[in-house]
Amino acid sequence: MNQRVGALQESAQTYQDHAAADSDSVQRKSLRNATVSAVIGTALEWYDFYIYATAAALIFNKLFFPALSPVTGTLAAFGTYAVGFLARPVGGVLFGRAGDLYGRKTVLVITLVLMGGATMAVGFLPTYETIGMAAPVCLIVLRILQGLAAGAEYGGAVTLAAECAPEGKRGFYASLPTLGVCLGTLLSAGAFFIVNNSMSESSFNSYGWRIPFILSVFAILSGAYIRRQVNESPVFEELKKQEKVTKEPLKEMFRESGSRFWVAFAARFAENMSGYFLQIWSLAYITKQLLVSRNVGLAGVFLGAAMGIVTIPMFGWLSDRIGRKPIYLFGSLLFGLGIFPFFWLLNTKNEVLIIATIAVSIGFANYAMLSVQGAYFNELFGARTRFTAISTVREVSAVFAGGIAPFICTALLEAGGGSYVPVAIYAIVMAAITTAGLVIGPETRGRNLSE
Repeated sequence: MNQRVGALQESAQTYQDHAAADSDSVQRKSLRNATVSAVIGTALEWYDFYIYATAAALIFNKLFFPALSPVTGTLAAFGTYAVGFLARPVGGVLFGRAGDLYGRKTVLVITLVLMGGATMAVGFLPTYETIGMAAPVCLIVLRILQGLAAGAEYGGAVTLAAECAPEGKRGFYASLPTLGVCLGTLLSAGAFFIVNNSMSESSFNSYGWRIPFILSVFAILSGAYIRRQVNESPVFEELKKQEKVTKEPLKEMFRESGSRFWVAFAARFAENMSGYFLQIWSLAYITKQLLVSRNVGLAGVFLGAAMGIVTIPMFGWLSDRIGRKPIYLFGSLLFGLGIFPFFWLLNTKNEVLIIATIAVSIGFANYAMLSVQGAYFNELFGARTRFTAISTVREVSAVFAGGIAPFICTALLEAGGGSYVPVAIYAIVMAAITTAGLVIGPETRGRNLSE
């Protein structure tokens, strides 16, 4: 009898062990899929960002605005680019709300397909020569669709990654979607470099420029497939189970988040401004002001993106051990205090120093802030309104912090008669805003995301 009881107990224990192992396997697979899907989505977002910016600078004035002068046509091309940024806050609010109402997974599948589909459609768009004014109109419509989807893509990606992350490793896993920024930069640069150097200028102007846009189909198919395999966030599933899903996430966010919303808003200033400053405006500065080859600046940007593949997960991992605020403050202070040395090194006109300066600034100052932002923002906001809060604070702040930064820097440089000092002071002010917000804000490491 005792032997039978013992055998039954042993069998039950074996069953429990197998069940636990199966559960762990399912959780690991879900976490892996959530992380990979987040990286692909963010990579597609930044791939779109750079190929459109490059095409607008190189060729869109000729293809879609040939009736205008070269300068006016280029401004018009960049105007269509700016339209996407104006649509992003709207997309952040709309899709963020949907993510808090219907789930993170569903919205992320929609935003990926919408953003990637609009990017691919640009590659098939007839030009002005074929359909006249309808061509730039269609281009604007596609940019609006891209902007709407991109407005919630990153916020949703880091929300899902953070809510699926195991305890004690949230900083590391929530940093991984940021790798998509690096990959998107490298892939877009590589695509345009290969296409541009593998055919004649006439062939590139005729059809070659379309290839990088059409190639986004691979990201759409792979990303959509992986996202469909991802389990819904366990935090959202628990909200549904307890019938605590809110029907007014935007209203509740402002009522419940209080000062935490403004802490996150302030935290975006140095991070967002430094991204545009280091990766876009500094290229214009070294080429037009210092008369250094644009390829030197591009090499610095690409090297910085490559460095981010190492520094981003490193900073995320470190934030799990010493906290989110120390890492974020390190990046903010490094950017603010290092801005004058940054210009001093650029002004040497030494190509090696310029490449190293831009790369290190991106890889450490900007990515230190960006790498921990996913975990920090997730922990600042409650589960019921988290998707809405992160998407809203990121995209609305970008209008004030990042989107206008290149224009302000250019205006300040012009007003200063070519002196970089006003630009440096502007950067210090932006870093000071972020630093003040972080000092006031709470440390969030270890917070329960289900609260």
